[in-house]
Amino acid sequence: MTAIPKKSETTMTASTAPLTVSPDVLSAVAEGRYHQPHEVLGAHATADSVTFRILRPMAEAVSIRTDTGETLRLQHEHQGIWVGVLTDQPEGQVPGYRYTVRYPGGQDTVHDDPYRYLPTLGEMDLHLLSEGRHEKLWTVLGSRIRRYSTPQGEVSGASFALWAPHAQAVRVIGDFNSWDGRLHAMRTLGGSGVWELFLPDVDAGAVYKYQILTRHGQWVDRADPLARWTEVPPRTGSRVEESRYAFHDDDWMVARQRNNVHQGPMSIYEIHAGSWRPPGADSDAQVSYRQLADELVEYVSWQGFTHVEFLPLAEHPFGGSWGYQVTGYYAPTSRFGTPDDLRYLIDRLHQADIGVIMDWVPAHFPKDEWALANFDGEPLYEYADPRKGEHPDWGTKVFDYGRNEVRNFLVANALYWLEEFHIDGLRVDAVASMLYLDYSREQGGWVPNVHGGNHNLEAISFLQEVNATAYREHPGVIIIAEESTAFDGVTRPTEQNGLGFGKKWNMGWMHDSLNYLSEDPINRVWHHGTMTFSMVYAYSERYVLPLSHDEVVHGKGSLLARMPGDRWQQLAGLRAYYGYMWAHPGKKLLFMGGEFAQEDEWSEAHGLDWWQTEKPGHKGVMKAVRDLNAQYRATPALWELDDEPAGFTWIDGGDSARNLFSFIRWSAEGTPLVCLSNFSGTEHRDVVVGLPSAGSWAETFNSDASAYGGAGKGNLGKIVADGPAEHGQPTSGSITVPALTTLYFVPEKQQFR
Repeated sequence: MTAIPKKSETTMTASTAPLTVSPDVLSAVAEGRYHQPHEVLGAHATADSVTFRILRPMAEAVSIRTDTGETLRLQHEHQGIWVGVLTDQPEGQVPGYRYTVRYPGGQDTVHDDPYRYLPTLGEMDLHLLSEGRHEKLWTVLGSRIRRYSTPQGEVSGASFALWAPHAQAVRVIGDFNSWDGRLHAMRTLGGSGVWELFLPDVDAGAVYKYQILTRHGQWVDRADPLARWTEVPPRTGSRVEESRYAFHDDDWMVARQRNNVHQGPMSIYEIHAGSWRPPGADSDAQVSYRQLADELVEYVSWQGFTHVEFLPLAEHPFGGSWGYQVTGYYAPTSRFGTPDDLRYLIDRLHQADIGVIMDWVPAHFPKDEWALANFDGEPLYEYADPRKGEHPDWGTKVFDYGRNEVRNFLVANALYWLEEFHIDGLRVDAVASMLYLDYSREQGGWVPNVHGGNHNLEAISFLQEVNATAYREHPGVIIIAEESTAFDGVTRPTEQNGLGFGKKWNMGWMHDSLNYLSEDPINRVWHHGTMTFSMVYAYSERYVLPLSHDEVVHGKGSLLARMPGDRWQQLAGLRAYYGYMWAHPGKKLLFMGGEFAQEDEWSEAHGLDWWQTEKPGHKGVMKAVRDLNAQYRATPALWELDDEPAGFTWIDGGDSARNLFSFIRWSAEGTPLVCLSNFSGTEHRDVVVGLPSAGSWAETFNSDASAYGGAGKGNLGKIVADGPAEHGQPTSGSITVPALTTLYFVPEKQQFR
């Protein structure tokens, strides 16, 4: 005897047959390999009925409950697909509904149906993506918590969107579906190559990946290229992120737009976050963004640096890469906390009037099989031709800068850090490797451009685009190139056919000056020109003078170890070098540990040797750097005309016999600062130096001061310019320059305070 259904319950009969779907399509849907699962699953209305299909493998029973109170028991149709028809419905209308699932031996669970929701990307989004012009790509691709108001209340969940144009099918797997991709197949949106799905009730913090069916019929698991949060390495899952942080740096952000950072003082403290000051003696202990917000902010403020530059903070699987082999371009590394923890750190730095620069790596990416390489089963983010797409130096992949979507991925990524984290600048790594098709490649191992040359025209166009876009969208930021060749126009504006960077690292100055300082003082007479050569090209670009992490690794030793002589001479030489550097045209960058003359070569595996700061000589170097930063910030002559010849005058750049360099720095108002650096091992007395004005000159910096661990020799705080014209200057003075010492002088009425 057939049971009579209750009034609120409906069963399916022959007269209420569901919309027909072929067995092949049903099988593909059941296996999560159909490219348009929304065409089959969910609710589909006809003239007076609605067909429901729900995929729930292993279920014992599935039923639909509408918002109007009707219940529809579904019947098993095919491989875990359940189907039913609700009759007597208004034409073309689908009621609100939920479905209930019962598994053998389990309780009923109620679910919202992901296949009843419209796409989260619109036509304009897809158009901009295909054109490579979606400047807020992270708002539409990746995962994102979304909330919808419905007549039945608010619906909350996570949307997932992925660009994978070569895929046959894409599924979302995660801790919310027991990593069973069959349950959550994504739909493709036209010919865009974008796959999309909204999953109700998925919360922030959920871990997920994508399963991609390649054109070759293989399923591969991939992390989300647009994930904004990840698991802590070595785990490789992506996480759904929702920021709840409110910045409190309005004053900084307003001032940043008003002030010209390119022409202001810039003294950068470069750090590797994980090894700056790890907690305790436990080698496995990690610093946190929150800890840095307390300790780093206080320290950098005390030392007087204007900016902090972090080695890459984007997620990377191998700590030994220092962050330069990125797998999560939109995700701050989870080693140190959550994305909001990083926002807190940056906010705290801004509130202390400290700018934040981050190293950014658009030049290459690693080959990890779960990340970007061969993303949808074949080259996608990288050039397909290994002569362009393989980086021989680092064993990595090279981005395909000529592909609209790839270029969009990178340009939007730069904007993402500037906008979402209030980053003040990006230092673009390995620019030279991007510019040249034959970079580190043997003859025959590279592909010429369309003109037969060795310039990567697509990479050049990309760099111009990212610089122009960043400066347009975020006035007040700075984009810096690490570019080691003589490529023309790195810091020339894009409208003048330059690359459009704001600054460029002066690698030539760094290498030349360190080579000079590594010579014994008695031999420096033969290398004098290596120190003065930087002024030959000083105004060809707008420069930063870097003493970076690259100079204290791979057997090079520390900066202190590069100085010849005994320990006293090494410390004196380093102090003199810093004095010379801070007076030389160009912004300043010093890698962590250099400010207190760390003895050992840096390693990311352990923290700095902070105990050395208790030694008088090392503490003296720290004090000298602090005083240099203070005088630098307060003295426009040291930075105002960095990029203009009017800001620098040699007094005597050719005194090689005495290893002596003397020059003047000028402010825009014509206020001078005179610098003398003696890199010989002997003191020079009664050195006659041409000076731009008569009268008393205050000695405002002396790297040989006893407070810095020096011998305390010098000029008793001042000199008098009352001699005849000399060195092209209207007057002169007699100066004592101690061995291995840099001195600064300013007219006494302009004395630094």
